Amino acid sequence: MNTTDVSPHSSFWKTLPCNKVKQMKQKLEILAEKIRNAHSIVIAGHKNPDGDSLCSMLAMARLIELNFGKIPVCVYDGNIPDYLDRVPGRDSVRYYEKLDPAQTFDMAIIVDYGDGAHLGGALDIVRAADTIVEIDHHKNANPLGQICFDDDAAAAAGQIIYRMMRAAGWRTDMDTLDLLGVAMLTDTGHFKFVRDGAVLRDMADLVDGGVSLRDLTDRLNNKTRSTILTESRVASRAEFFYHDRLALAMVPMRDYKYLDGRGDVILNLLGQIKNVEYVVLLKQQKENQIGISLRSRTHPINHIAEIFGGGGHLYAAGAVAHDTLENVRARIIELFKDV
Repeated sequence: MNTTDVSPHSSFWKTLPCNKVKQMKQKLEILAEKIRNAHSIVIAGHKNPDGDSLCSMLAMARLIELNFGKIPVCVYDGNIPDYLDRVPGRDSVRYYEKLDPAQTFDMAIIVDYGDGAHLGGALDIVRAADTIVEIDHHKNANPLGQICFDDDAAAAAGQIIYRMMRAAGWRTDMDTLDLLGVAMLTDTGHFKFVRDGAVLRDMADLVDGGVSLRDLTDRLNNKTRSTILTESRVASRAEFFYHDRLALAMVPMRDYKYLDGRGDVILNLLGQIKNVEYVVLLKQQKENQIGISLRSRTHPINHIAEIFGGGGHLYAAGAVAHDTLENVRARIIELFKDV
């Protein structure tokens, strides 16, 4: 695909103070020098990649290829959901165990990871690199990167990469712009969770650059029949507590293999019910390993995820609990008494 020089739109520069633009450009100069000197680069995101994690990896890899002539290796742990099968570059991502165990990289770039443990099996690969760069929009008390492009006010890691691209004046192409669009679209729940207009302005710039929201949405409509039927069954078995303000659904281990991604469809369906303020989805990944996804309409929910060792955003958070499904269910119900 032809590359294009994307000239800055006024909305991009209005959302960044001059001092932040200057700081970003200084760090980008350091990053560019590191990339030029690196013979091998690996890019990783959190385990079980979502749209932001996967597409941020692929977009960053493509930008490095276009602007520095180097092809990074994108790696992941866990599973990539079916709905992301049609994003540009999906076939190039490699499962971490399929890399040569003896291979090391000069540079590791980690995106949308939150905490080192969330990298899963890719963590050792990252730690073995000479230079670690991180691009993240989660709060993290123990960052791994020596060079950090972190902004917990950003709606997605893809939004940070978009701003890096614009500040550096990097060349891009439509595949990269589409990837950044998917990252912002999916991590905001199709813009339902935006806290300010910055990400909307950035997406508007992408649309002005040729990104089609309809095309992105069509690409994401790519689930199997078994997934849709599983999501429907799980939603139909939901329980309601505290005058219907809390909706709780559970995915038993026999159905987990059919669940696509984090179960966003289930969360969104239950969140549409009148009077429901909070939605919790419990996913039995293994006998005593329960994935917890939490959503809220208007009240912070991340503190409950933190009780289980997780975290996330104010109104969308998650964790993994090492306990039985019934015990985690009982604990969640009890915790919401305080809420």
